[in-house]
Amino acid sequence: MSLKFNILHHDTITRARTGLLELPHGTVETPVFMPVGTNGTVKGVTKDNLKEIGFGIILSNTYHLYLRPGLDVIEKAGGLHKFINWDQNILTDSGGFQVFSLTKLRKIKDEGVVFQSHIDGSRHTLTPEKVVHIQQVLGSDIFMQLDVCTPYGIKEKEAKKALDITKQWADRSIAYWKQNQDRSSGNLFPIMQGNFYKPLRTESKEFICNLDTPGIAIGGLSVGEPFPVFEEFLAFSTEGLPESKPRYVMGIGTPLYILTAVENGVDMFDCVFPTRTARNGLLFTWNGPISIKQAQYVEDFAPIDTACTCRVCREYSRSYLRHLYKCNEILYSILASYHNLYFLHELMKKIRYTISNGTFSAFKKEFLANYKE
Repeated sequence: MSLKFNILHHDTITRARTGLLELPHGTVETPVFMPVGTNGTVKGVTKDNLKEIGFGIILSNTYHLYLRPGLDVIEKAGGLHKFINWDQNILTDSGGFQVFSLTKLRKIKDEGVVFQSHIDGSRHTLTPEKVVHIQQVLGSDIFMQLDVCTPYGIKEKEAKKALDITKQWADRSIAYWKQNQDRSSGNLFPIMQGNFYKPLRTESKEFICNLDTPGIAIGGLSVGEPFPVFEEFLAFSTEGLPESKPRYVMGIGTPLYILTAVENGVDMFDCVFPTRTARNGLLFTWNGPISIKQAQYVEDFAPIDTACTCRVCREYSRSYLRHLYKCNEILYSILASYHNLYFLHELMKKIRYTISNGTFSAFKKEFLANYKE
């Protein structure tokens, strides 16, 4: 396995921890937020911007890259790293969530998933083995098994069926990965499922813990459930997991959700939230997000956040950013996305620091008291 995970600090009150995640394209400090570059690019942000902020790992999407530009193009380019000119780490998801969202265009079978492309309607089949193969061709540093992601509110019988398929697919994914490890140095993570039924979560957790994989992904959360339910099932899902393996919760990117995940011993998370909301006018500040579209910012010549040291806050005012937003200027999305990602990166640095000196709980309490959503 080309992954090493060393835990550096444990919080004295919560299950929060810091660590170093050694991957083929460099070492990553954890807990870590990973920006999402669905199509091989984080929208509105260049690779140099990402490096300038300090990111050492980003996420790309297997489903979208498989459909466009296609495996042949990326393979001829020498893999995804060379294709997008990114020399740091890349995590790719399995495409399972995208297939899950194509309710009317897909059919789940024991063999795999048959679906229609959202681009041109062409029919495709993804099997657990094919998904691993695709990610090996991409050259991902971390990749996911194909799983069945279920929505909040389904019946236990349906959740059980999805879990059984996910477990079967995990076994097949791992077998294929181990038989073909000479193709890439990537690391496969299985995905915990079980919806919001604790017996199923327990079954999935026990199954995952017995697998010989370098890390664990926790899926099926942040799929429409109320926050208290998310909080309860996150704590339940992470309790008793092997200490030595990095834990990745998929699809969370707000400060509240991140802090809650860190408190429960999660090491990695990703979400499109910071860049998507930036493009739609929502900007992070240490006192809570602001909506730059509001009229109160027409003549506000202060930076987005006086406590922020990013180059956007050093060089531009709220008034100017509102002007760019109202004029639909591309520059607005570029500057706003940079700022929101910088904010989250700084938040992660503060989180790691407070875990290391034993003040994480106090930091979380103070931060959330000031952060008015």
